[in-house]
Amino acid sequence: MTIEALDDKIAAAAFRRLVEHLRHRTDAQNVDLMGLAGFCRNCLGDWVQEADGTMSKDEARTLIYGMPQSEWKARYQTEATPEQLAKMQESMAKNAG
Repeated sequence: MTIEALDDKIAAAAFRRLVEHLRHRTDAQNVDLMGLAGFCRNCLGDWVQEADGTMSKDEARTLIYGMPQSEWKARYQTEATPEQLAKMQESMAKNAG
């Protein structure tokens, strides 16, 4: 089965579960997500915005974070270490391919 063949209802349910999981796992920093997988909460919000076509970037990111991004950052974001930033840059380079 290809991802395109996946029923939209199933895909939507899985996406919602992913978003809820990320809202719960505030310990998973965006820089770590970027370092491991090359995407983060911001990326998900941007993809929602692109797919919707009417939502602003802030609206889409608020949808993903469950609160304004600035509030999430103030509550949960920690200072990135040089190692985290280096791993993120290495991972992001793989996205271009």
